[in-house]
Amino acid sequence: MGELGFFLGLQVCQLEGDTFINQAKYTKELLKKFSMENYYVASTPMSTSVKLDKDEVGQIVDITAYRGKIGSLLYLIENRPHILFTVRVCERFQTNPKQSHYVAAKRILKYLKGTQNVGLWYPNDSSFNLISYANANYASCKVDRKRTSGTCQFLGDTLV
Repeated sequence: MGELGFFLGLQVCQLEGDTFINQAKYTKELLKKFSMENYYVASTPMSTSVKLDKDEVGQIVDITAYRGKIGSLLYLIENRPHILFTVRVCERFQTNPKQSHYVAAKRILKYLKGTQNVGLWYPNDSSFNLISYANANYASCKVDRKRTSGTCQFLGDTLV
């Protein structure tokens, strides 16, 4: 069958006994789909000064376009856990998105533009000790006090 190169949108690169998985091609296609190839690069997925809320007085945006962006970003979070929190925050406002939410989703895409080649590295010589971390914050969302939680698991030194 040969060496695995692409699988369900994941690029798999096997080098000298190590494996690197990323979604650079999908990210590039995503930026093209939303006409963001020529935008500037953001250094972080969300500004520290932004606190998203319901924004009752904000300008209404196209709900289909917003949901399309969020749905596309949700596909990336399995391989890019560093954007998980930001995408999940934006996901909360899919029923009634405003301009502030749309700008936050666009910033994630601008961040992805600069980090297209980021992925997960799996060295073959790491141990098989499974370590899991979990975190939950029950007070950070000022809108409805929904919890924000996350987990990550390491197999040896590698994030799975």
